[in-house]
Amino acid sequence: MKRYMKIIPLVLLSVTMISCNMEQEIKEKKAIDMADMDLSVNPADDFSQYANGGWQKSHPIPADKALFGSFTELRDANEKKLKAIVDEISQMKAEQGTVEAKIKDMFATGMNTEKIEKQGAEPIKPYLDQIESLNSQEDLQQLLAEFKTKGMGFIFGFYGSADRMNSDFQIAQLSQGGLGLPDRSYYFDKGEESDNIRTEYMNHIQKMLVFAGENEAEAAEGAKIVMDIETRLAEASLTRVEQRDVQKTYNKMNLEKVDAMMKNFDWQAYFRNVGLPEPGDINVGMPDFFVELDNMLVEVPMENWKWYLKWHMIDKNASFLSDNFVNQNFAFFGKTLTGSEEIRPRWKRVLDATNGVLSEAIGKVYVNKYFPPEAKERMEKLVGNLKLGLAERVKVLPWMSDETKEKALAKLDAINVKVGYPDKWKDYSTLDIKGDSYLENIMRARKWGTEEMLSKINKPVDKTEWFMPPQMVNAYYNPLYNEIVFPAGILQPPFFYQNADDAVNYGAIGMVIGHEMTHGFDDKGRLFDKEGNMTDWWTADDAERFKKRSQKLIDQFNNVVIIDTIMANGELSLGENIADLGGLNISLTAFKTTEQYKEGKEIDGFTPLQRYFLAYAHVWAQNIRDKEKIRLTKVDVHSLGRNRVNEPLRNMPEFHKAFGAKQGDYMYLSDDQRAYIW
Repeated sequence: MKRYMKIIPLVLLSVTMISCNMEQEIKEKKAIDMADMDLSVNPADDFSQYANGGWQKSHPIPADKALFGSFTELRDANEKKLKAIVDEISQMKAEQGTVEAKIKDMFATGMNTEKIEKQGAEPIKPYLDQIESLNSQEDLQQLLAEFKTKGMGFIFGFYGSADRMNSDFQIAQLSQGGLGLPDRSYYFDKGEESDNIRTEYMNHIQKMLVFAGENEAEAAEGAKIVMDIETRLAEASLTRVEQRDVQKTYNKMNLEKVDAMMKNFDWQAYFRNVGLPEPGDINVGMPDFFVELDNMLVEVPMENWKWYLKWHMIDKNASFLSDNFVNQNFAFFGKTLTGSEEIRPRWKRVLDATNGVLSEAIGKVYVNKYFPPEAKERMEKLVGNLKLGLAERVKVLPWMSDETKEKALAKLDAINVKVGYPDKWKDYSTLDIKGDSYLENIMRARKWGTEEMLSKINKPVDKTEWFMPPQMVNAYYNPLYNEIVFPAGILQPPFFYQNADDAVNYGAIGMVIGHEMTHGFDDKGRLFDKEGNMTDWWTADDAERFKKRSQKLIDQFNNVVIIDTIMANGELSLGENIADLGGLNISLTAFKTTEQYKEGKEIDGFTPLQRYFLAYAHVWAQNIRDKEKIRLTKVDVHSLGRNRVNEPLRNMPEFHKAFGAKQGDYMYLSDDQRAYIW
């Protein structure tokens, strides 16, 4: 589950034109189905395989995916619902300027393959010509600002977000960026596979530059130049583990100090040119990166910067150009990096783009069509029960002082809960979408989103805003708002069952609720107070005890083998692993108060406690390609599905009791080995 996510904000749509087609509803399948299990496996040896082995066998990875799991299955079902909504809108007569017309035009321009193929590289040529015309540092910096106004940031990141020390106020943020590969580690990892990826990446850059009109020999040289620049940027970048340090990445300074940090970059001119002449305080997330960039601005020749910018202009827009760009983009980022065998059908890719640009507009229709009021009511009741469960656990924590407990309980009580959809929908009236060009519609949407982002800087934060649309299958905790958010998209099987027993819903969506709550108290979330400000509200002894207990979880995951000699990264995934374990313990505490748990009656041969753990495990049923395992281990703060099942449960005596795990079984950790935090 993502904790906090920035997306292009989006709009309001009348829903009266969409009829409810019940034939498109996905029938609720059996929550605990023995066909999904592998009963030949001892659950005490490998619970993930025991709970999900049958499902894995009957759900091979589709050719257009690198990973397929219960999560993916739900997203695919959701995708069909969204396609039905867009198709129905596309059949309407919509007046130009209405949000219906914008959805219709956005999808239609993306599906107009005849026009897109005829245009080839032409839609991107004006931007490449601008890059080619650069003659000076002043030109370069002015162009970076101009491209940013169009929603395209190059070399570094710039956005607005709440001030970590004053979360009611939004400030400008600068961050590292500029890499084409998924992570800095790809530039430095040793071994044949890593060398091959770097070689293939340069070949990919060369091919894309040729498609854009460069000759082959010069494009090959340009690819080497790009790799050199990106490698230098990567060297100056923080690792993903280092980026998790919210204190290290908080370096607020005024414009004069930012200017002094980079003598070769005119920040006053940059902010003026992007439309923010008075940026106020700025948080520079990675100062060392910007110091090195300052050196590179004068040490790297302008001709080299041109190659770099041309490549990244193509890379940012390849998905919206002709098939030669699209297919080559997939060949590298799909086949080479993730192992996917086929590109996703065009309608799915265009639907993603349409849903990204107009997500709350489509989301409002989705909610009215697929999210009944009783689902929201039951979810809110579950959240209330989980809050009580966490409160009870905090009160009896043996390792935390009463002083810190009091503040933890106050933070828990203050957590804001958002369920289903926002109370206030986005207004798209100023977003300009036309029937002329797919790429230009994307460009106009980016520009619109950037203007909205800029308009919020140096103003009070609107804490009613959502950072996921309601149709998204996900959830998040936002430490700056101290809120947990559950979009309607996730409130369906295998997470939430309208008609299932409590064991199932507490094991699935109950765990998700507890997971997001725990993020407020994980290694990062615990550094923010009940108001969302970065404040150390812990006693020194409690903080030290927390770190020692967290270290057990780090060590446990560091010993998990991914492939061959590649191990899981316990530091990178610590926050999510704390949240998984905490979510399980919190939801189980709440489940123990239900009549089903107290009565203990079996259903289909399983006790309530066994059903609870089976429901949890099925949420993370997953098949995944080896290349994707490697990629995700490098870049994702979440553990792989199998490890999200097995590793937290090894720490839980209730699980050991439910499935007879004992000393010597993989699923059993002795009391002195177990991680016990929340």
